Amino acid sequence: MAKRIMKTKKMKGKYVILAFVSLVLGFMLAFSYNTVNKDEKTKNHFSDPQFVRENELRNQLLKQQKENRQLQKELYEKQNKVRSIEKDLSKEETVFYNLAEDAEKYRMFLGKVKVQGKGLIVTLKDGDYDPKEENVNNYIVHDRHVFKVINELYIAGATAIAVNGQRINHSSYIICTGPVITVDGIPFPEPFTITALGDPSILESALSITGGAKDQLVNDNIIFTMEKKNQIQIEPILGES
Repeated sequence: MAKRIMKTKKMKGKYVILAFVSLVLGFMLAFSYNTVNKDEKTKNHFSDPQFVRENELRNQLLKQQKENRQLQKELYEKQNKVRSIEKDLSKEETVFYNLAEDAEKYRMFLGKVKVQGKGLIVTLKDGDYDPKEENVNNYIVHDRHVFKVINELYIAGATAIAVNGQRINHSSYIICTGPVITVDGIPFPEPFTITALGDPSILESALSITGGAKDQLVNDNIIFTMEKKNQIQIEPILGES
């Protein structure tokens, strides 16, 4: 009886082990099937034409974005370079402009160019002759009278002056020769017209100050007149350009 019971227990143990093994094998087969099926689906998905096209477009987009970033970087570098060049050119333009402006001023002071603008015209005439006066030179305009007016005008800010149309410059000379005055070798009879470019009110005030040039010339029997002009023109030095 005991042997029969032991035999029955052994049989049941074998069934349990067999069942466990079968369960494990079934699980393994199911897992393998699922894995193979999943790989097959994935393979089929990757080979799908729409997926392939989308993947190509995605790769192209990524490539284009990368190229755009590179081009943007190059653009920034070139823009910085252009700004640097523009800044240098601006400095050079300012320098050249200043040089050209200075050159024009020097040409104006040297009498090389025609100038125009507001100014003052001063006219000097010989005084009326008095038979009782022994020295006729006391009624004649002399070079010193012209010089006095010119100097006062320059001091008052005149930028250009001419005597009877003859432009005055740094090397000009005026000589009294009998009844005429010679300006830079060119003789002129009276009346002597002195044209000055500058602020007419300031120039007029400078000559009209009490005891100034006008009073001194009038005391020397010179007929002295002034006229302010809104527009006068002074030509370059005769014989030069």
